[in-house]
Amino acid sequence: MPANRKLGRASDQRTAILRNLTTAFILNGKVVTTVARAKEISKISEKLITEAVRERENFSSKEVTVSTAKLDSKGKKVLVSKTSKNGVKYDVVDREIKKKMVQVDNPSRLAARKNMAYWLRKSHDAEGNTVNPVNQLFDVIAPKYAGRSGGYTRIIKLGTRRGDASEMAQLELV
Repeated sequence: MPANRKLGRASDQRTAILRNLTTAFILNGKVVTTVARAKEISKISEKLITEAVRERENFSSKEVTVSTAKLDSKGKKVLVSKTSKNGVKYDVVDREIKKKMVQVDNPSRLAARKNMAYWLRKSHDAEGNTVNPVNQLFDVIAPKYAGRSGGYTRIIKLGTRRGDASEMAQLELV
């Protein structure tokens, strides 16, 4: 018996479908698709959520110095006039140095993030901002299921689809 369903597609098309559906599922919390695809997405997302719950607090914080451009009242970069050794004048962005606390992942959490990045693609929200589903998995979903050990998804069968009569289902987070 094969490890996963073939879904009537070539392997590259199958992984593309599963990646896109898994990303949509993690970002939206539910997705409507065929039963076979829903079972595959459920299997993938259960593993991803379990890994996120396990590695949820496996990081350390570190203070780093960051150089940022100074901004004026309108939000534009402040330019400073400089002169080179040859006497040529040019404008340079004025910079300020700040201390900032950053989160540094431990090796096992970094490996988990890389595994999640294989299945989850960066996406855009309604306003057009880029959303990283891996961050949402760690920041929103993992704390929600911290006390739970498995069973994060639910499949609800919806009946047949008009047109090709394939069995439809809604996959959602519990």
